[in-house]
Formats: sequence, structure tokens, C-alpha cells
Amino acid sequence: MSALHKPPASRRSAMAHAGETSVVKIRAILADIPDPEIPAVSVLDLGIVREVTDDRVVITPTYTGCPATLYIEQAIRRALDANGFMHVRIETALSPPWSTDWISDEGREKLRAYGIAPPPKGAAAASLKNDQRAQCPRCGSLNTVEVSRFGSTPCKALWRCNACVEPFDRFKCH
Repeated sequence: MSALHKPPASRRSAMAHAGETSVVKIRAILADIPDPEIPAVSVLDLGIVREVTDDRVVITPTYTGCPATLYIEQAIRRALDANGFMHVRIETALSPPWSTDWISDEGREKLRAYGIAPPPKGAAAASLKNDQRAQCPRCGSLNTVEVSRFGSTPCKALWRCNACVEPFDRFKCH
């Protein structure tokens, strides 16, 4: 765009501010959309939402074949529409794949409070193995053992704490 066709600086600033306001509003809406399999955390907390602009929301499922992906997309669509953001597109990006490193600090705490052991922060980036001891979300003990690679959902494994003898899910590191 040539200098002759640019809006005045004051109008450009107002347009940029309006865009920021839309992004802030959209992010607030997304923060209220719970993950359908783990309602204690939002799609924002889990890092499923990877980009928000004033006209686009990009999501990445926790697994390529995650059965909740369509439901999540529909929930986002309903919430955006209900709040006047019908023009916002929802796109799914599979590359790079979702990583447990994308879970927010607040999301990790919400998972722990809900009884799910989150992977250590940076575990995926550091290529730590899933067989590393999980911290029990109930008592905090590291005296834990994996019972089954298959938990209540494809993204979790079933663990047991030897200290409090309680079973718990743990997000698989990836």
C-alpha cells in the first residue's frame, strides 16, 4: 500500500487498538470453553488454541485422531457466534503437532487440582521419556508407577501412587 493510500496515523492506531480489543475479547471467550474430556481446563489452558487474531482462531488437537476435535471446534464456533464474532474463521493446524509443553502454567495447576498429573514443564522439549516418575497429584509423592499406557483418554496413561495407593491419570509427554 502506498503512502497515499494509508489511513492517517491516528486512524491506524485506532484500527490496531480495535484489533487488540477483539483478540483480548476472543481469548476471554476461549478461556471459558472447557475441554470436553477434562472440563477443569479450558481449550486455552491446554494449548489447543495456538493462535488468535481478530479474524482467525487456529487450533491443534492433542492427537491427530482426537475424538474431541470436532466437538471443540463446534464449541468454539458456538461461543464466538454467541458473542458477535461470526466473521472469525476456525482453522485446524496439525503441524507442528501439539505438545504437552503448550499447556499453560495455570492449566498444569488446574490439571493437578482435578487429579491428573501434568507432565513436567519442558518434558516434551527435553525429550524426556514417559517412564519418568510422575508426581502424584493427590499427595505429591514421586513413589509412583505406571499401571497402563492406556488411560481414560488416548492422551493419558494410568498411574498409581504407592504412598497414598490412589490411581491417577498422567498426560503422556509429547
